[in-house]
Parts: sequence; C-alpha cells; structure tokens
Amino acid sequence: MDLIQLKQYLKKRRVVALRDLAVHFDTEPSAVEPMVERWVQKGKVKKHAGNLGCTKGCCACDPATIVSYEWLG
Repeated sequence: MDLIQLKQYLKKRRVVALRDLAVHFDTEPSAVEPMVERWVQKGKVKKHAGNLGCTKGCCACDPATIVSYEWLG
C-alpha cells in the first residue's frame, strides 16, 4: 500500500473506518493510520473520532472500529 492507493480507496468509499482500511490493505490499523494522517495534514481527509453510529454509549468498542476518515478532496 502506498499513499496513492490509499487516496484512490478513500475517494471511492468517501467515508471509511480505520479498521476497514486495515482489512482492505491486509495490515494493522497502526500501520495505516500514519499514512491516512498524511492526507489529513494535507487537508484532503477529515478524521472523525467517535462512535458515529453506535448508540450504546458504553465506550467498549475497539478504537479502530469507531475512528473513520472522510475524503474531502
């Protein structure tokens, strides 16, 4: 995976959870996150941290499943 492949996938999906990115690229979330953060720094991606869809409010979810990224460019 490189930054261009990541960009193409984000553009195609628009909003993607960190865990989904890791699964798609067959790697760990900790390997994908720094690369996505490069696009965040460039202003092309917005990070959504929080439980966007879960209404349980228990905070027991894996952070990789609740952090998502949205392609803005």
